[in-house]
Amino acid sequence: MADDWQNGGFGLYIHWPFCQAKCPYCDFNSHVSREIDQKQWFRGYLAELDRVGSETQGRVLNSVFFGGGTPSLMDPDVVAEILAKVQTLWPSANDLEVTLEANPGSVEAGRFAAYRQGGVSRVSMGVQALNNRDLQRLGRIHSVDEAKAAFEVARTTFDRVSFDLIYARQDQTLDAWRAELREALSMAIDHLSLYQLTIETGTAFGDRYAKGKLRGLPEDDLAADMYQITGDICAESGLGGYEVSNYAKPGSESRHNLIYWRYGDYVGIGPGAHGRVTLNGQRFATECWRNPTKWLEAVDTGSAENVRRAITLPDQADEMMMMGLRLSEGVDLARWEKLSGRSLNPDHLAHLQDIGMISLSGDRLYATQDGRMVLNTLLAEILVE
Repeated sequence: MADDWQNGGFGLYIHWPFCQAKCPYCDFNSHVSREIDQKQWFRGYLAELDRVGSETQGRVLNSVFFGGGTPSLMDPDVVAEILAKVQTLWPSANDLEVTLEANPGSVEAGRFAAYRQGGVSRVSMGVQALNNRDLQRLGRIHSVDEAKAAFEVARTTFDRVSFDLIYARQDQTLDAWRAELREALSMAIDHLSLYQLTIETGTAFGDRYAKGKLRGLPEDDLAADMYQITGDICAESGLGGYEVSNYAKPGSESRHNLIYWRYGDYVGIGPGAHGRVTLNGQRFATECWRNPTKWLEAVDTGSAENVRRAITLPDQADEMMMMGLRLSEGVDLARWEKLSGRSLNPDHLAHLQDIGMISLSGDRLYATQDGRMVLNTLLAEILVE
């Protein structure tokens, strides 16, 4: 059990909590600040890297992910120095992936060239929509033309570039999404992240929705049709749906996110960052202080991580199942049984297979496309004893 994490690999997540503006749909830990002391944040990240590095010495690092927030607001020198520090703490895999999230409004050719020189190998760009009306509705501060120009800068600077779109938006028709997706695929290199708009409590959209002021959202059947054609159209273009919301050419999958979905270990630093780390044979869930000021203060006393909770083996098995069902490669049942100490109910599995929610092949369990659309319900049915 102590080495179970090696089935998924080992990654590092670094959270940059600042944005130029707060999008109304966003429930990530992001903040708008007029003044940011980047040198102070750099010192904080270095201190945290020393802390987590001392606990995980000798592990081979498969990926680094700068998420946010808008990490493309970080000074390139800060990113480069962080990556130089990372190289001193862990041996790197030969195919180490270093991803930086970017918003089109923060893209400059010289800045991106500096990120690449500093060690970033992949960029994930938050485009979100390819028409200006919907960009404004989503609170984005860039236009379609600016997004396309920024993406062109990214694709000429980096070998691996992905971008995000949100669908099932207000007043969006199936034909409109089909056309927009085809346009996105004509731009894409090898990876797209395509998310259905969800209304989260605590966001501006959540507040409007609760007051009945967020009109034009698609009915469930239309949203399901959008999900269906998303997979079909991407597959026609050679981008397979390797995860519920992610599509890539073979070999171009996000290696960092695969660590999450394959239930590997990852350390998280920065405000609100989460982690899953196995230490001395015990896997822990970790979390850092969410408030940026509180996090910086806590770094000075070595207490930026405010949650470290031991995860029982049965709970690890359930988490592994929850994450693995999202993947087209499915779940290794032998691994699940080793963690959980039991077998899945064969009658429940047979029923779910009969109604087209799952498929089984050897020791692997897969959610079908219909099953992926109701993953939470499916998970509960699979785990029934």
